[in-house]
Amino acid sequence: MKEKTVLNGTQKKIKEMQIEFIDLKILNLKGKLHSLILPSSMLDEKLLSGGIGFDASSYGFAKPEKSDMVMIPDLETMMIDPFRERKTAIFMANIHLTDNARTRFSEDPRFVASKAEAALLKSKVGSSALFGPEFEFFIFKEAEYGVFENGNYYFLKKDSEAKYNFYQSGSPEDEFVDFKNEAVAILQQLGIEIKYHHHEVAVNQHEIETKFNTLLKTADQAVIIKYVLFNLAKKNGLFLTFMPKPFFGKAGNGWHVHQYILNKSTNVFLKKGKYANFSDTGLHYLSGLLFHSGSLSAFSNPSTNSYKRLVRGFEAPVSAIFATSNRNAAIRIPAYVDENETRFEYRPGDASSNPYLFLSAMLLSGIDGIFKNLSPEKFNFGPFDGSIPDAKVFKNKIKLLPENLSEALDCLEKDNEYLKYNNVFDDALIQQWLMIKRAEIEDISRIPHPKEFEIYFNF
Repeated sequence: MKEKTVLNGTQKKIKEMQIEFIDLKILNLKGKLHSLILPSSMLDEKLLSGGIGFDASSYGFAKPEKSDMVMIPDLETMMIDPFRERKTAIFMANIHLTDNARTRFSEDPRFVASKAEAALLKSKVGSSALFGPEFEFFIFKEAEYGVFENGNYYFLKKDSEAKYNFYQSGSPEDEFVDFKNEAVAILQQLGIEIKYHHHEVAVNQHEIETKFNTLLKTADQAVIIKYVLFNLAKKNGLFLTFMPKPFFGKAGNGWHVHQYILNKSTNVFLKKGKYANFSDTGLHYLSGLLFHSGSLSAFSNPSTNSYKRLVRGFEAPVSAIFATSNRNAAIRIPAYVDENETRFEYRPGDASSNPYLFLSAMLLSGIDGIFKNLSPEKFNFGPFDGSIPDAKVFKNKIKLLPENLSEALDCLEKDNEYLKYNNVFDDALIQQWLMIKRAEIEDISRIPHPKEFEIYFNF
């Protein structure tokens, strides 16, 4: 009955707003966005009950010999596409099997996120997990790249290296203030609440931070934010990337995620008077992320390029520790927040991740930390509020994050039981992820690198 009411309301909106098309959007397992666009007249009971068929093998979800699946729009995600000439409504879609019951496909990233939210309720840790990501990206006026049999290259045109502090520089040094203002205005029109935007540390680097939302909605918003930024860049003849490390020797792009858990209206992480006002539950939760940080990296940093950012000498962390205000720690507890929003920021991740999988894996690792009463002291997770000791000489060895994607995948292969709580991640998804990512590593490893020519060409 509720579904019928929602459908009627959506159909009424579409008619009143003279919407001609509906765009069903799906993120595949790797995080690539796909669209299927239908005339708006197709939005009816038949579409909601039976779905619209598509080739799941082209999305990387199934083998070609058994690839039929259907997608069904989530009517609560409707927004008007700001870039289409013909009025088009966007809907995030869910993937279903073709059986009579139209069973949800277990590897659908949105379904993973929904199951993760259900897992939190089942755990009785809290009623909702809230996330607030920081989106870092580079904007270029010129960008070229290519891989060929007889050579490969990339070229990124930097802004002039003026002698100013890039971090939060204003106009005229920051040439893209108007671009970011326009992006934020569009995002807010789409219902995405933005906290602020600013220039970041590196030349050409920028950041937009969103306000807190629930797991599924945060992941949906991440998809739309990237969609808006990429389209707005194209419209303005610019090139935009969330690639973790496009510049050698400069700061890279992270996807820092602030988070805390509510039990109804109570912040589960808050305990006044303790270290950083953090409760034992909060410390167990963040210890879970640090304890599982190796396997978590397979989802938080899932590209070979991710590990060119996670190197010493930059703010991107390489040590599985926590601290207050310390941006070199994997987990930073902000010192400036209102105590009712006591939270932490997980800093290693980047936006090459699939947001549904990354956020879900973080939540599950935190729940596991609570279940196992993991304490920071036992594993030397901190707090380290001063300079971080060198892990190689520190007498109680500090755990380090993986140094490359292969190492992260090895960690995932050994440590994945916590991901299976409430069947959020199943074995099929984990094995598919390992296969896809190992194939990426193999593909990249076979291609000659320009640095190899510099070192070896004249041997």
